[in-house]
Amino acid sequence: MDVVPVFPEMWKHKPFSADIDKDGKIYARGTQDMKCVGMQYLAAIRALKSGGATLKRTLHVMYVPDEEIGGHLGMEAFVKTDDFKKLNAGFSLDEGLASETEVFPIFYAERSIWQIHFKINGNAGHGSLLLNNTAGEKLHYLLDKMMAFRKAESLRLQLNPQLNIGDVTTVNLTRINGGVQSNVIPPQLEAVFDIRLAVHIDHKVFEKQLNQWCKEAGGDIELEFEQKEPKIEATKLDDSNIYWLAFKKCLDDLGLHCGTRVFPGGTDSRYIREAGIPSIGFSPMNNTPVLLHDHNEFIKADTYLQGIEIYKKLIPAVANA
Repeated sequence: MDVVPVFPEMWKHKPFSADIDKDGKIYARGTQDMKCVGMQYLAAIRALKSGGATLKRTLHVMYVPDEEIGGHLGMEAFVKTDDFKKLNAGFSLDEGLASETEVFPIFYAERSIWQIHFKINGNAGHGSLLLNNTAGEKLHYLLDKMMAFRKAESLRLQLNPQLNIGDVTTVNLTRINGGVQSNVIPPQLEAVFDIRLAVHIDHKVFEKQLNQWCKEAGGDIELEFEQKEPKIEATKLDDSNIYWLAFKKCLDDLGLHCGTRVFPGGTDSRYIREAGIPSIGFSPMNNTPVLLHDHNEFIKADTYLQGIEIYKKLIPAVANA
């Protein structure tokens, strides 16, 4: 569930063996993202049931197979069905991230994912000429603008210690396609950017800026969106959210140090929040290097067991709010 492919030759242990070394580290794909929390949920629920716990609200556990490739056939589709609506869900717990410090991060919002293909058309001809308005010239202009914006966001993150990666907009060039051979100026080049819009960004203003840059570059540039997620309201962390109050009180009572953040990537929580249901991302893995999707992904056995104990307290606290 919720894992990505592996390169076995890069691992110290077989990536699907769940080997435990002498230091108590469990090596396996999914130990941080996301078999870990899925199993902690089930272990905690099993313990609660065997202990005779009674919950005020019904608890539903959902596992969907495609979160790593966008969740479009899983959670995005499921929240629109009558079956989901009949659950009458009031609150959702979902995945978070490990933390290298003692602080447990709590995620209440996510940036919007925009993956954009700039299809840049221009004058074509022989490579020995100096034609005007070529696709290459336009690409150069767009790259300058996009990278200048990226640098400004990077500096903002570096200069403000209060910010985390989820608080800024990230821009990354991921693909450049085009051309037929070395001595032909191509009629079209394509540049693909992966952009994660910070929660404070006005989507309409940002898209208008992109279109303005395309016009300034020389025009005849088509924007094709592979993904264009809407602006989704963050989960409220105030007195209006009884589930948050119960969640926070439980962690405080356990003496856990926590910090609220915007999630840097994308999870199925965005579809839950879009349906109007508050959602919190939380993976109880502190003092753990962040290794999701990495080679030699691991979690310490005592950290895993600690997470079960946390959920044994947290699940009934929220369900009984």
